[in-house]
Amino acid sequence: MELNKYLKLSPEVAEALKTGKPVVALESTIISHGMPYPQNVETAYACERVCRENGAVPATCAIIGGKLCAGLTEEEIDYLGREGTRVTKASRRDLPLLIAKGMDGATTVAATMIIAHMAGIKVFATGGIGGVHRNGQDTMDVSADLDELGKTRMCVVCAGAKAILDLPRTMEYLETKGVPVIGFGTDELPAFYTAKSGIPLTWRVDDPKEVADAIHAAEDMGFEGGMLVTVPIPVEWSMDADYINGAIDKALTEADAQGVVGKQITPFLLAKIKEITGGSSLASNIQLVFNNVKTAARIAAQL
Repeated sequence: MELNKYLKLSPEVAEALKTGKPVVALESTIISHGMPYPQNVETAYACERVCRENGAVPATCAIIGGKLCAGLTEEEIDYLGREGTRVTKASRRDLPLLIAKGMDGATTVAATMIIAHMAGIKVFATGGIGGVHRNGQDTMDVSADLDELGKTRMCVVCAGAKAILDLPRTMEYLETKGVPVIGFGTDELPAFYTAKSGIPLTWRVDDPKEVADAIHAAEDMGFEGGMLVTVPIPVEWSMDADYINGAIDKALTEADAQGVVGKQITPFLLAKIKEITGGSSLASNIQLVFNNVKTAARIAAQL
């Protein structure tokens, strides 16, 4: 496969990979679909800054003009932020058409994993992964992120699955796919806006080197698929569980009333929860992303 035909690395990312410097992949859906302009762009710049401050080179991923990009310029990030939801929210299924048509796309967890893996990047930081949606047993609405974790080798650092999802079923799906779910400094699955979900985890680590050792072991044995490192939201930004779950329930009821489904459901719910909470959920979301990027950079440095 001629990677150069489809893959475009920024000079900084290319040099880092060539010389063995730590690199962390970042997604771009959070820029185009995650929050309004200019807060989305400011957050993306801040994520890159946090990554550098913790010793790693950021590689924000997206599809620009039909090219799979790992590492964006400030102008490209600003463009994605200004265009917002006019940019395609791109998962695995969208990549061939976006490439063939020379279009732009903001990458989800699944698409970012694919681009990062092609580039040779081993660690990726995001906010929360997708998962099994509530009532997913009836709707079959299951994020492609979970299947991607089952087949693409990548260490994904997150604050758990998004709290709008069915967390127990998401964990069952990950177990079926053979994905190690690791608590970073915690014995239970973080629940995105809150540090605890009540769902116990089999594996806990307290040092980035433990994660790096597990990555090396997976590589040495030819282990297919990724691993999920879940990091609790910082205590000072954690939301009251009853309050945020009440807001989620209201948002779900409104989504159901309006018939919102498919790839639009997550952006709709996050925007509605932000509205219900007066913006406090977005503030927590941004802080947990920064914390995940910091943890991912520390892991990458150990590699």
